Parts: sequence; C-alpha cells; structure tokens
Amino acid sequence: MSAIPLASGRAAGPQPAAVLIDFIARALGAVGLPPADAVTVAELMVEADLTGADAHGIFRLPQYVARIKAGGTNVRPSITVNRTAASTALVDGDNAMGHLVMKRAAQTAIEIARENGVGWVGAHHSNHAGPAAIYAAMPIPHGMIGIYSAVASANHMAIWGGKDMLLGTNPLAIGVPGGTSGPLILDMATTVVSYGTIKKHVLLDEPLPEGWMVHRDTGAPITDPAEAKQGLLLPVGGYKGSGLALMLSLLAGTLNGAAIGKDVVDFNADNRTVTNTGHFILALDISRFVPLEVFQREVEKHVADLKDGETLPGFGTIRLPGEQRVERRRRRAEAGVPLPDELLAKLDDLAGQLSIPPLGA
Repeated sequence: MSAIPLASGRAAGPQPAAVLIDFIARALGAVGLPPADAVTVAELMVEADLTGADAHGIFRLPQYVARIKAGGTNVRPSITVNRTAASTALVDGDNAMGHLVMKRAAQTAIEIARENGVGWVGAHHSNHAGPAAIYAAMPIPHGMIGIYSAVASANHMAIWGGKDMLLGTNPLAIGVPGGTSGPLILDMATTVVSYGTIKKHVLLDEPLPEGWMVHRDTGAPITDPAEAKQGLLLPVGGYKGSGLALMLSLLAGTLNGAAIGKDVVDFNADNRTVTNTGHFILALDISRFVPLEVFQREVEKHVADLKDGETLPGFGTIRLPGEQRVERRRRRAEAGVPLPDELLAKLDDLAGQLSIPPLGA
C-alpha cells in the first residue's frame, strides 16, 4: 500500500514515537487491555506510523477504542496455537486485538521455519492488525522470507464486472532480506488504494483522485470524499486485482475457518459484532536453499542493476518495493511522526473521554 503522508492537512508539530506509544498504551489500558498487551499493540501501531503507513497507525486508535468499549473486541483473550503438522499451525485469536494475534502467528511461523525450513501459520477469530508489511518483515532478521495476507476488515470491492461489495482490499506483503541496501518489502492492497487512505481523505476533506472509486449504482468516478460511502474501490490491474483478492480471501479466510464475502463484518460501521478476521503468514528459511550471504549478495547485485537502469521520460528515479521505508523510519524516529491538526483534535477528544493526558501534555 502506498504511503501518503498524513501531514497533508494543516501542519502540526511532529510527535516523538515514545510519546505516541505511551499515549496509545494509556488509551488502550483505560478501556481494559492489560499493560503488556497495550504496550505491544501501541508499539506495532507506531511502527506503522514510523514506516509511513499513516492510515494504519495512531489514526486507527479512536476506532479501536470505540470497538473495545462496545464489546466487539476481547481485551482479556486466551490466544492459542494449534500445531497441525510439522510445518503448519493455526492460531485462535479469541477475538483479541489483531496485532496481538499476528505477532504470535509470526513468532510461531519463524519458530516452525527454523525447525523445518518453512512455516505456514493461519489465524482466525482475529481483528484488524494494521499494515501487512509489519508482519511480512518480522521473519527478515532471522534470515527468512516473509509472506503475509489477510481478509480485510470490510468489503469495499466487487468482483470484476459486479456491483455487490463481496471482496475486501485484502493486502499482500512479501519481505525479502537484501544486502547493504536493505530488505525488499512489497506491501500492496488489491485495490488501487487502501480504504484507510480513503478514510484519511474523508477526515481531511481532500478530493479523491479519479480512478480510486466509482459509484456503486452508476459506475461514475467519485472524487468528492463526502460520497465515499456510496463508492466501490477499484481493483489494481482490473480483473487481475479482483481475482487476486478472491484467492487471498480463500487462503486467509476460508482455509482458516474465518469470514469472507457476505460473512465479513464491516468494522467501520459495526463496533459490536465479532469479525472473525482471518490472516496467514509464511516464513521461509533461505539457508535451506542457498547460503543466506549468497542470496543477499545476489539480491544486492540485481537491485543495483535495476536501480542503474535507464528511466523512461517523466521518471526521475527508479523505486523498488520498500526502498523508502527504512529511510522514512530513520527520519521519523529522529524528527517525530507528523500528525495533522484534524487527527490531533480527535485524539485530544479521545483523551478527554478516557480521562488520560492529551498528546504532548
């Protein structure tokens, strides 16, 4: 999913990551999450902000809190892991925060891959877990490739040629260890943009570029953010994107006994109903095929070839998947995470509701 800076509204002072983590943990603690779980979720949410997935970080906090307060998320879960075979497992999230479920699933996949070369772990009874790249990146420090997908927490796309919203933005992320230039991390929605990006444009009252959404009844392009609720997100690559979304639904949802299609609960509109969100993560030990240093050296060589190639007119530089992620994280870790005034106002209101200090207090 492409990173579009949240700071496109009125500029607000950047917030240090530690301040954001503390604020999120306090907010989640105020609605019942145990301290350790609140910190874990807060750290993963702020990791989204640090790496540029702004629509999946602290931006989501008011929605998460509303869902917890309504009883739609279990704040005292018993997350369990069922090792179904040598290289597979199924995680039951017990309706926990999705971040907690997927961190456990990623850890399990890494452990299994260390034992057997490959680990495929599915998850059900989960919830929205933030950006896909966070989990695909977790196997990388262990010398492994990570592949992650999930059934999106609402349906905003139709099968190609249809008008019934039966598919989600179902993301796909692949993380590959690289050489000195860093890892390659692809994180994409199967729609042209994620629905979180649409929500951000609605919050900031910014026009939607043509080609993102069309009206469900007329098929006409939607550019007015006020009309977003009447729209369908368009798949990336036309029929190919909707086909990929369907297949990922089957792998992340049906295979794990999780919801897809008409069974998906729109967590943007319904805070009470259990979503049974499904995910999967695969960890692959590179050393079972080729020595890690040889693999990384080859990746580095081909990255250099791609970067040094000639560009078409209108292209300044060639960008590879995840290339700006490391630099953006370094920059934001030093200078802070930019937040627009509109979001800060929502977070201040949330702090008042929960009787916790506002950001920057």
